[in-house]
Parts: sequence; C-alpha cells; structure tokens
Amino acid sequence: MKKLVLAVFALAIVFGFNAGNASAQAMKDDKMMKKGDNPMVGGAAMFRNKDIVDNAVNSKDHTTLVAAVKAAGLVDTLKSKGPFTVFAPTNAAFDALPAGTVDTLLKPENTTMLQNILKYHVVAGNMNSKAIMKAIKKGNGKAMLTTVEGGMLTASMDGKTLVLTDEKGGMSKVTIADVKQSNGVIHVVDTVLMPN
Repeated sequence: MKKLVLAVFALAIVFGFNAGNASAQAMKDDKMMKKGDNPMVGGAAMFRNKDIVDNAVNSKDHTTLVAAVKAAGLVDTLKSKGPFTVFAPTNAAFDALPAGTVDTLLKPENTTMLQNILKYHVVAGNMNSKAIMKAIKKGNGKAMLTTVEGGMLTASMDGKTLVLTDEKGGMSKVTIADVKQSNGVIHVVDTVLMPN
C-alpha cells in the first residue's frame, strides 16, 4: 500500500511539473505580449521565440505570402537560423497586383520567378527600423539595401513612415515595423516589391 501511495505521489509530481512547464511557457509568451515587445499582426500574436514562418502562418493578413513561400520551396530557408529582415506584403498587397498575377506565379513552371520576387523582400541580417533609419540618415535621406535576390531596395522616410522603393520605381510603405522573430525581424508592407 505504501508503494502504491508513493507511485501515485510521484505521478502527481511529474504531471504537475509538466503542466507547470506548459503553463510557464504560456505565461512567458503572454508576458512578452503584455510588455509590448511585439505588435499583433493579422489578428495574431507574434512571439520572439518563434521563427519567421511559424509566426507568419498565424497572420490572417499573410495567407497569400505563406502560400507563395511554400510554393517557392523557401520554408526551410526562412525557418533557418538567419538572421533575416523580411518585408512582408499583406494579402491586400498581393490582391493589388494585376489580375491573374498571383495564380501565374504559383504555377510550378514559374517557381524561379516566384523565388526571385520573394527573395527580393528579404535582406540578410537583423535590421530593425532604428537601424534602417540610421542608415537613411547616414545616406543623406536614402539607404540602399541589398536583397537576398541580389537586387537593391531604396529605403527613405516620408514623414514618420518608412518607405521602400524597388528597382522599377514601385513604392511600399511599412505599416507595422519591428516584429521580432527568433531568426530576424519582419516589417509588414502594403505593396509587393518587384526586382528588375
């Protein structure tokens, strides 16, 4: 009987410990959000301890981007250590492209083109808005950012808004800045940027 009581007691401790760990992680995530470390994106909490892909899949405003990343075979890249700075277009940004563009890009025969467009939205390193604004100031109002695709983005300020200009002259505004990830940072943008 004594052994049975000890076994039950030991199980209670183990289950209590595991529940405590899960509860502690939930409290830690909740505390990070309450501290204002990360803004909400697409109605979802963004956690610093999750990678770019694991956070993006929860944003209802980035379902097209997530589908594009999957179709382009870039999930593993964006889940890797990085760090990466990602300028993440919203669904509305993709919807603003000419009719049929997204469907065309998602076709298997256009994978390379899709990869190039997506890589054009990524800069190596962890550049928060302060770092970008510092580079803009140092460049007398403009900062040239080299993308993973190999092209250039021009960063500038329009009042208090960070603006990116692509190689074709298209402009995109950062609508949500500094969404910290375990492997970099996301800046939400309102327009799809296009390489040359």
